[in-house]
Amino acid sequence: MKVNTAEIVISAVGPKQYPEGNLPEIALAGRSNVGKSSFINKMIHRKNLARTSSKPGKTQTLNFYILNESFYFVDVPGYGFAKVSKTEREAWGKMIEQYLVERDQLKAVVQLVDLRHAPSKDDVLMYDWLKYHELPVIVVATKSDKIPKGKWDKHKKVVKETLNMDKNDKIVLFSSETGHGKDEAWGVLNSYLSK
Repeated sequence: MKVNTAEIVISAVGPKQYPEGNLPEIALAGRSNVGKSSFINKMIHRKNLARTSSKPGKTQTLNFYILNESFYFVDVPGYGFAKVSKTEREAWGKMIEQYLVERDQLKAVVQLVDLRHAPSKDDVLMYDWLKYHELPVIVVATKSDKIPKGKWDKHKKVVKETLNMDKNDKIVLFSSETGHGKDEAWGVLNSYLSK
């Protein structure tokens, strides 16, 4: 897909601030330092529409990016980041949960994991939670450029087994450095956006 226009519309903390209308939405979830912003920037071919930070836990709101005036990427706060107070984490949790469960425009959730490591306990909890709520999940394993190509299958297997992935769910190996997996990711996303 060619993204001609992309802009951030709003950073929302609750339903009253969500964009109006019925455009489809794809949510992006993942641990704080998994590379969500880099994924967004690579997918839309922009350097820094989504601000990347070396300090994990920067995203504290639901960031709605409108693409091609026809659908949204919604970046949700990263999970599993210890430096945030428990109260703050619980507030985020409620905000994210409310969005994911109640938002009719949500078509699918991209869950990003780091291909270099087995998914964390938080990754597993997130995947299980999404499956429990019957939300369509696409697993994107980032940082594939950091692993020799010959070992991709081995790492992919670890991700699938650790998450106990549903065999119908897609997994895409991705690199925001090289762009590997970008076309495949768009292919999978398009199948949800056109539903």
